[in-house]
Amino acid sequence: MATFFAAGPFPCKYLVIAGGGGGGGFSAGGGGAGGYRTNAGTSGGGAASEAGFSLLAGVYTVTVGAGGVGGVVSSSVATNGVNSVFSSVTSDGGGFGASNGVGSNPGNGGSGGGRAGNTGTTPVGTGTASQGFAGGASSNAASAYGGGGGGGAAEVGNTDQAPSGSNGGAGGDGVASTITGASVTRAGGGGGAVGGAQTAGSGGDGGGGAGAQGGGVAGAGTVNTGGGGGAGGGNVPSATNGGAGGSGIVIFTLPTQAIVSFSGGVTQTSAVVGVNRVYIVTETDPGSTVTIG
Repeated sequence: MATFFAAGPFPCKYLVIAGGGGGGGFSAGGGGAGGYRTNAGTSGGGAASEAGFSLLAGVYTVTVGAGGVGGVVSSSVATNGVNSVFSSVTSDGGGFGASNGVGSNPGNGGSGGGRAGNTGTTPVGTGTASQGFAGGASSNAASAYGGGGGGGAAEVGNTDQAPSGSNGGAGGDGVASTITGASVTRAGGGGGAVGGAQTAGSGGDGGGGAGAQGGGVAGAGTVNTGGGGGAGGGNVPSATNGGAGGSGIVIFTLPTQAIVSFSGGVTQTSAVVGVNRVYIVTETDPGSTVTIG
């Protein structure tokens, strides 16, 4: 007797991480991590797992957000990361880190960007509720201009190291997920920079880029983690640009009997884990979709 599979609804687990924000330039703040949403474990911003989710046969949007651009010294501010989307689930791009010399406040986003060094009491970038945390404040000590760390999915920027006259703030750590069968931490914030030979802020666990020390090079957020970009350091004329944010990722699981196909321009891999197949989408073109049948 032939066996026929229904056209759903198929139970679905997902992890949707947006692109991380770019780090600011010139003794700047680190970029915030991309927003982190999941129903397969702890979400970002200290939130619990999101509700159960099922999909009927049909065509659904899938978008992997790009990371933000780092700030250019005395020329342009950094940019937020780009949102990632799976079906009705949208994660917000990470907020950019503030720059010196171009008058920018840090960006709000999935996780917020860090404040630039020696910029008084300007605000920090805020994180989106249930997606990430705020960026960190900066030091106003003229000896170092320590920038604030970008917020991560699991903690506020500066949690592991606060900026001072001798260092930049650390990026906030990301959240670990086992949706693929292995534990992987993603969505760490970018580290804040320092102006001289002090200690720059490290990137948060989960792909955050390290802040620059003096005239050193800022680290970029790791690709497909949503990590924030590290901040550029130094002082004019040796100041450096901020690092780019890391691109996001979309991961989802469906029962193995579900038939899944993707539109052109989607880069993905899949593997069977238990009774489900896990799909890992790492790159998409505008308008990309996934068809489930």
